[in-house]
Amino acid sequence: MDKVTNVVFAGLGGQGVLKVADILSDAAFSAGFDVKQSEVHGMSQRGGSVNSDVRFGARVWSPMVPLGEADFLVVTEPTQVDNNRHCLKEGGLLIDPSLFLGDDYDDIEDLNDDDDCPITLRNFNVAMLGALSAHLQFEDAVWEAAIKANLPAKAHAENLAVFAFGREKAQEQE
Repeated sequence: MDKVTNVVFAGLGGQGVLKVADILSDAAFSAGFDVKQSEVHGMSQRGGSVNSDVRFGARVWSPMVPLGEADFLVVTEPTQVDNNRHCLKEGGLLIDPSLFLGDDYDDIEDLNDDDDCPITLRNFNVAMLGALSAHLQFEDAVWEAAIKANLPAKAHAENLAVFAFGREKAQEQE
């Protein structure tokens, strides 16, 4: 618990980058950690780059992840991987759309053509958060409460299912 965990979320405006950062922050706080969060919006309302840093541990002094110190880089848009790779520390983990889309980065909307895949463009961010959750030691109840606290009741079942799908997909890759 002494170590500070650094997570950088990156994507484009409208992809829910800030929302999943909020969910992670709530989960980490509920798990007993000191949490700091920061956001860089850019041209988010026009589909521009959006980043959010989340840091948690026994004591966190700054909300910004130092350059090259992210333990996890979660990127929701393939075009933003190279733009943000410098945030990741050596040995850190990149979680990007290729987890679900393969290396050819097919359209996210095509995933919904598969009856076994609950991912849509609208909930893709939560699937990515589910993938991250496979690498963090928070209890399932903490994640569920954080998701429910940050999303409308009508979206709970769908988002809990896609979160579980993302987690399972990440666990398969290990």
